[in-house]
Amino acid sequence: MRLSNRTKTPIYNFINTLLLMLLCIGIVGFILEKYKFNILGGISYLLIIFPLVLLITYYVNGRQIFEYDSDGEALHFRNRNIVPFLSKPLSDEFPKYKLLKFDTINIFFIKRLYITISSKNNGSTVLKYEISYLTKKEVNDLKFSLNKVIKANKERR
Repeated sequence: MRLSNRTKTPIYNFINTLLLMLLCIGIVGFILEKYKFNILGGISYLLIIFPLVLLITYYVNGRQIFEYDSDGEALHFRNRNIVPFLSKPLSDEFPKYKLLKFDTINIFFIKRLYITISSKNNGSTVLKYEISYLTKKEVNDLKFSLNKVIKANKERR
């Protein structure tokens, strides 16, 4: 099974550009308000704070692009940000038989996928992926596919 939200990259780029423009307009508006108009008073700080909070929330939400491929004998996970210098892209590929378990965590608007795989050195390793930008159906399809792999692994043992 293949799962990818790469086709939504233009939408994420648009949102990113919109938030950056909103922040720039807020800064210009704040400077004009502070030194020229002086109409809003203390509320003028919201012209910077509100767009800044939205931008920080957008980036804290995690990497936007998630790709999963379970075709063949290996599982392949890729997770990257649309802004390349903000975070290092993740790319992991391992045989299906190494998958031990997985868990998804939902905290408000942040979703994470934790994959536990068997390893020769430590016994097991946990891989973390950010899946906040996947739809509910995509998350359910991902869970279904991973459960299928785990079930097949248990039958082999």
